[in-house]
Amino acid sequence: MTVVVVILCVIAIWGVVIYNQLVRARNRVLAGWSDVDVQLQRRHDLVPQLVEAVRGYANHERATFATVTELRAQSEAASGPGRKAQLEAAMEKGLQKLIALAEAYPDLKANQNFLALQSELTEVEDHLQYARRFYNGAVRLLNTRIESFPDLLVARPFRFEIAEFFDADQAAATVPQVDLGNS
Repeated sequence: MTVVVVILCVIAIWGVVIYNQLVRARNRVLAGWSDVDVQLQRRHDLVPQLVEAVRGYANHERATFATVTELRAQSEAASGPGRKAQLEAAMEKGLQKLIALAEAYPDLKANQNFLALQSELTEVEDHLQYARRFYNGAVRLLNTRIESFPDLLVARPFRFEIAEFFDADQAAATVPQVDLGNS
């Protein structure tokens, strides 16, 4: 009888340890997503300022302005990393086009406000790339634990769910490059 009690205690302790590790992994995923979301919001906050800075110089590029602004709104309304990643990749391409317009306007290239916005956008992109890597690493760890034996014996009854990766395509993962040298 004592052996059975000891075995049950060991199984209970093992279950608690596994459960706590799964909770910790899930919380890392939530924290990682929060970091990604903060960086996306910082990027979204820069979009209207960048659009306005370029609009005064390139008023004929209304389609680009409208596209970037619409993608920003859709991304803010989107739920789930997959859909957000698609919208963010498209918005990144629009932002690259918007920044590239500066090449055609020497006054804009020299504008301190535009240069500050561009620098801040580059910084946000760097932070976003780091946050995305952290989040995806946390997702990979959680998903591996949920699908691996013996953790799945605890994960399934407690309804731990597979998390979704934030997959941005390569174009969205790179910082826009703009030559600000004198032409």
